[in-house]
Amino acid sequence: MPKVSVHWFRHGLRLHDNPALLEGIKDSDKFYAVFIYDGETAGTKITGYNRAQFLYESLRDLDNQLHEVGSQLFVFKGDAIEIFTQLHEEVGITHLTFEQDCEAIWNQRDNGVRKMCSELGIAVVERVSHTLWDPLKIIEANGGLPPLTYEMFVQVSQMLGPPPHPVPDPVWDNVIFGELSDELALRLKLYPQVPTPEEMGLACGVEAPVYIGGEQAALAHLKDRLRVEEDAFRDGYILPNQVNPDLLGPPMSMSAALRFGCLSTRKFYWDVQETYTRINNGEPPASYSLTAQLIWREFFYCMSANNPQYDKMENNPICIQIPWYNNPAHLSAWEKGKTGYPFIDACMRQLHKEGWIHHVCRTAVACFLTRGDLWISWEDGLKVFYKYLIDADWSVAAGNWMWISSSAFERQLDCSVCICPVEYGRRLEPTGDYIRRYVPELASLPQEYVFEPWKATLPIQQKFGCILGKDYPHRIVIHETASKANCKMMKSIRKKFKRAPKHCAPSNSDEIKQYLRLPKACFHNVL
Repeated sequence: MPKVSVHWFRHGLRLHDNPALLEGIKDSDKFYAVFIYDGETAGTKITGYNRAQFLYESLRDLDNQLHEVGSQLFVFKGDAIEIFTQLHEEVGITHLTFEQDCEAIWNQRDNGVRKMCSELGIAVVERVSHTLWDPLKIIEANGGLPPLTYEMFVQVSQMLGPPPHPVPDPVWDNVIFGELSDELALRLKLYPQVPTPEEMGLACGVEAPVYIGGEQAALAHLKDRLRVEEDAFRDGYILPNQVNPDLLGPPMSMSAALRFGCLSTRKFYWDVQETYTRINNGEPPASYSLTAQLIWREFFYCMSANNPQYDKMENNPICIQIPWYNNPAHLSAWEKGKTGYPFIDACMRQLHKEGWIHHVCRTAVACFLTRGDLWISWEDGLKVFYKYLIDADWSVAAGNWMWISSSAFERQLDCSVCICPVEYGRRLEPTGDYIRRYVPELASLPQEYVFEPWKATLPIQQKFGCILGKDYPHRIVIHETASKANCKMMKSIRKKFKRAPKHCAPSNSDEIKQYLRLPKACFHNVL
């Protein structure tokens, strides 16, 4: 029987380090590369323009690369089971390959496809390459439960050994590419080309994304990032994106490319490791601290692997049940960047426009929305991030929100200390130019008022053309009052627990600093 293979692209939108793809093209008599818009895959369920544009660029890049070797990316719209069933009937699929999607949210979809393949006699080949380790093997090695702390995760992952190195790039010389008849393409709702966000019903407004989607853009960006890492290693420190957060420069984070799988996390991991070893005359790094941000990503993936309620508060076994306020007006002001706190508003407006904000900014706006000031549920904030943040995925985004809101994963980072929306921003970017860039109505104010425009008298406001309540909103809450009230509420909730939930316990304060990726100037916020 001839081998007719379909590789199903979902999140691993790349050709390099794609072991499932290699299995698909090996000894294949016909090969098809497929992506399916099913309303959820690759974050299409809740999406704004920037996320949709990044996905479009990523798929177009794949399609262009496949055209160069004589094929194409077949982009369908519909239900995966129905599409694969019809492809099996028409072209005789014998093998279906795909990268593991380890998050519990994808289990129903993938289990349904596996069941269909079993009934039709289609061999399923699934490989792990979206994560450094297989989360299910981490859980198995830990006795059937995910490690409850980051420190425990590191210990268990070390038992499994270092992550695998990337596999070779595909060689297309002997691959025979399949085609579809016009009649079948019409029946399967095959797009004639990768659909743009506009064709998917999304219009561009103020958006101006700073990231370009696609494997080739990700690999070019990686070269720039490795130069930054190399300079840091030469100067004797690590984690440059954390030690010196630059809110005004171009973003150096690889998170968007990793989230869509345009860049292999294993390639990123090993390139950083090898750069360090080369700069240090063959001496390998002593621990995972060199790539701590990637290890945190692994930890959150592992925590969510068997928890389908992971991004919810109710029925989520690791989440504290907190009676958050329901205040649509405050939520809307926060989402639109109109809270009256310039640094918070600058962060949220950058998010709307560019689809990305630095991790330290995410910490600030998440704390402000939840336990710091507005006492609004982290679930509401997570939905906003799902829509606007290009790199927001199900596991890491929800894990971050639960942590910052004191809902899970925390012990030292408790409600007694929260982030000041004024001083935190001033310490991170004291010039105020970040605020002036994203909140232009404040740009003309003198330096002493940019972070606290409410301190400017009415004559000063009139002189510089920024009248509070007209050109820029008044503060929706007074931080000093709101944060104290919220602190009392959180302590009251804690007193009701006879013992803290098991998952709410980082190992120590150093782990919290590492997680938050704060520069030393901001450590006072968590000590």
